[in-house]
Amino acid sequence: MSMFCYQCQETAKNTGCTVRGVCGKNEEVAKLQDLLIYTLKGIADIVIKNKIDISNIPDTNHQVLNSLFMTITNANFDGDAFERQVKKMLGYRDALVDKNDSGLHDAATFAVGSREEMLDKASTVGVLATENEDVRSLRELIIYGLKGMAAYMEHAANLGKKNIEVNEFIYEALAATLDDSMTADELVALTLKTGEYGVKSMALLDEANTSTYGHPEITEVNIGVRNNPAILISGHDLGDLEQLLEQTQGTGVDVYTHGEMLPAHSYPAFKKYENFVGNYGNAWWKQIEEFETFRGPILFTTNCIVPPKSEEIRKRIFTTNSVGYPGCPHIVPNEEGKKDFSEIIELAKTLEAPKQIEEGTIIGGFAHNQVLSLADKVVDAIKSGAIKKFFVMAGCDGRMKSRDYYTEFAKALPKDTIILTAGCAKYRYNKLPLGDIGGIPRVLDAGQCNDSYSLALIALKLKEVFELDDVNELPIAFNIAWYEQKAVIVLLALLYLGVKDIHLGPTLPGFLSPNVAKVLVEKFGIAGIGTVEDDINLFLGE
Repeated sequence: MSMFCYQCQETAKNTGCTVRGVCGKNEEVAKLQDLLIYTLKGIADIVIKNKIDISNIPDTNHQVLNSLFMTITNANFDGDAFERQVKKMLGYRDALVDKNDSGLHDAATFAVGSREEMLDKASTVGVLATENEDVRSLRELIIYGLKGMAAYMEHAANLGKKNIEVNEFIYEALAATLDDSMTADELVALTLKTGEYGVKSMALLDEANTSTYGHPEITEVNIGVRNNPAILISGHDLGDLEQLLEQTQGTGVDVYTHGEMLPAHSYPAFKKYENFVGNYGNAWWKQIEEFETFRGPILFTTNCIVPPKSEEIRKRIFTTNSVGYPGCPHIVPNEEGKKDFSEIIELAKTLEAPKQIEEGTIIGGFAHNQVLSLADKVVDAIKSGAIKKFFVMAGCDGRMKSRDYYTEFAKALPKDTIILTAGCAKYRYNKLPLGDIGGIPRVLDAGQCNDSYSLALIALKLKEVFELDDVNELPIAFNIAWYEQKAVIVLLALLYLGVKDIHLGPTLPGFLSPNVAKVLVEKFGIAGIGTVEDDINLFLGE
C-alpha cells in the first residue's frame, strides 16, 4: 500500500485509506504527516529522558502544538508546508540533544535531508510500524486525543492563555507511544489520563474565549444575506475573526461565518460590528456547493477545509494558522501576532455579493454560563415532568448518507425532551421546527466542538443540584456523532469524567481493534448506533 491512515470516521471501508485519503490528502502528504508525528515523538523522548524543564523552550512547545494541529483531518493538504515543518521540528529536536546522550530512540536521532529521504523514512514509521494490533490501537487513540488537545491549546495560546502542565503531559504521552515495554493496561490508563488533560485543555480554551469576548448569550443569527461584497470566515479561531472584523470596518465589506464559526455571533464582544452580518450555509462538508454561491473570498482559520472542486474557488481561498492548501495564500502573523487581511478585503471588493440560499434566523448561545443562569427554570421543568430527558447530541457532521440518522433521531424524539449540542453535528437538526418547552428551546446549542466542555459543566451542575452521587443517574443520554480528532478528545474527556453508555456513530472508529473496542464496551458501555426507533426506545427505557 502507498499510505495508511484511519484517523477519521470516513476512512475507507472503516479500516483505513491505503491509496488516497477519503478526505483528499495524497500519499506524500499522508507520509509527511506520519514523519512529522514521529519527529514529535523524538522531541518528547529527549524531553522526558533528559528531564528538560519545558518552561525554557516555549517556541518548541508552541510548534509541537502547531505540528499536531496540522495533521488533524482536513486541516492541511500542502506537502511543501509539511516538508518545511518537518525540517523545522528536526531543528528544534537537534537543539535539545546533548553530546553525551545515549539510549535515545531512533525518533530522536534519525536524519533526513531531501523530500525523497523523508518519504523513505516515513514508510517505516507510520501507523502500521506498531505490529501488535491492540498496542497500535491504543497508541493511535492516545495520539488522536493529543491532536484534538493540541487544537484547543493552540486556540487558547492565540488568546494569551497557556497551561504548562498540559504541555508537559503531551510530551509524556508522545514519548510513551515509543515505549515498547508499556502493557495494554498501562496504555488504557494513559488513555484515560489523556481525557483528564483534555478536560484541562477545554477549560483553558473556555477561559480564553470568555475572558476575552464575554460569555455567550442567547442570540438569533441571521441566515440570509445583504447586497454587499463579503468575506466568509470558517474554522474555529475567534482571534482571527476579531482581527478580520476590525480590518473590514468602513470598507463596505460584510463578514459571514460558516460551519463551526457560527457560535461566534453569541459572544457579546462581536455584536458591536455592524458588518458582522450572519451565518452562511451549513456544516463543513457543504462547502463544495456553498462556496460557489457565496462568490466572495473565504478565510480558513482551522480545519475543516475540503479540496475545492474548481480553480475559481481555489483562487478565493486563504488560509492561516495550521491550515494549508497548495496554491492558496497563507497568512502569517507579524511579531506582535497581528495579521494583515488586506489582500482578502481588496479581493472581496471586486467580487459579487453572496447569493441567498436560505432565509430566517437560528438561535444559539446556550453555553454553560447562559444555561446555568436558567438553572432554576430548567430544574423546575425537570421536577414538574415538563422535561423528561436531555439528549447530548454533540460532535461532528460528515458526508455519509448514514448521518441522516441524526436528523431523523431529532425529529422522532418526544416533545418533552431537550437536545444539548455543540460542534457541527447541530447542522443536522438546528433548523428543524422542534419548538420549545415552557420557553426553553428544544435545541440548546453550546457552540463549537471546542465548547463541548460546556455540556460537561451543565451535567455536573445538574448532578450537584439534584444531590446525586453519579452523573450517570441524571436524565441525560449521550448520542454523539464523530468525525475527526477533536471529537476523540471530547470522548476521552467524557470517559475520564465518568460518563458511561455513550452511543457513538455513525460508525465506531476504525482504529479501535476488536479487543480495545471490547474494553470500551465492557468498562464504559460504549456502543454504536442502531435504528432511530430502537435507540430512542433504549434511551427512554421502553
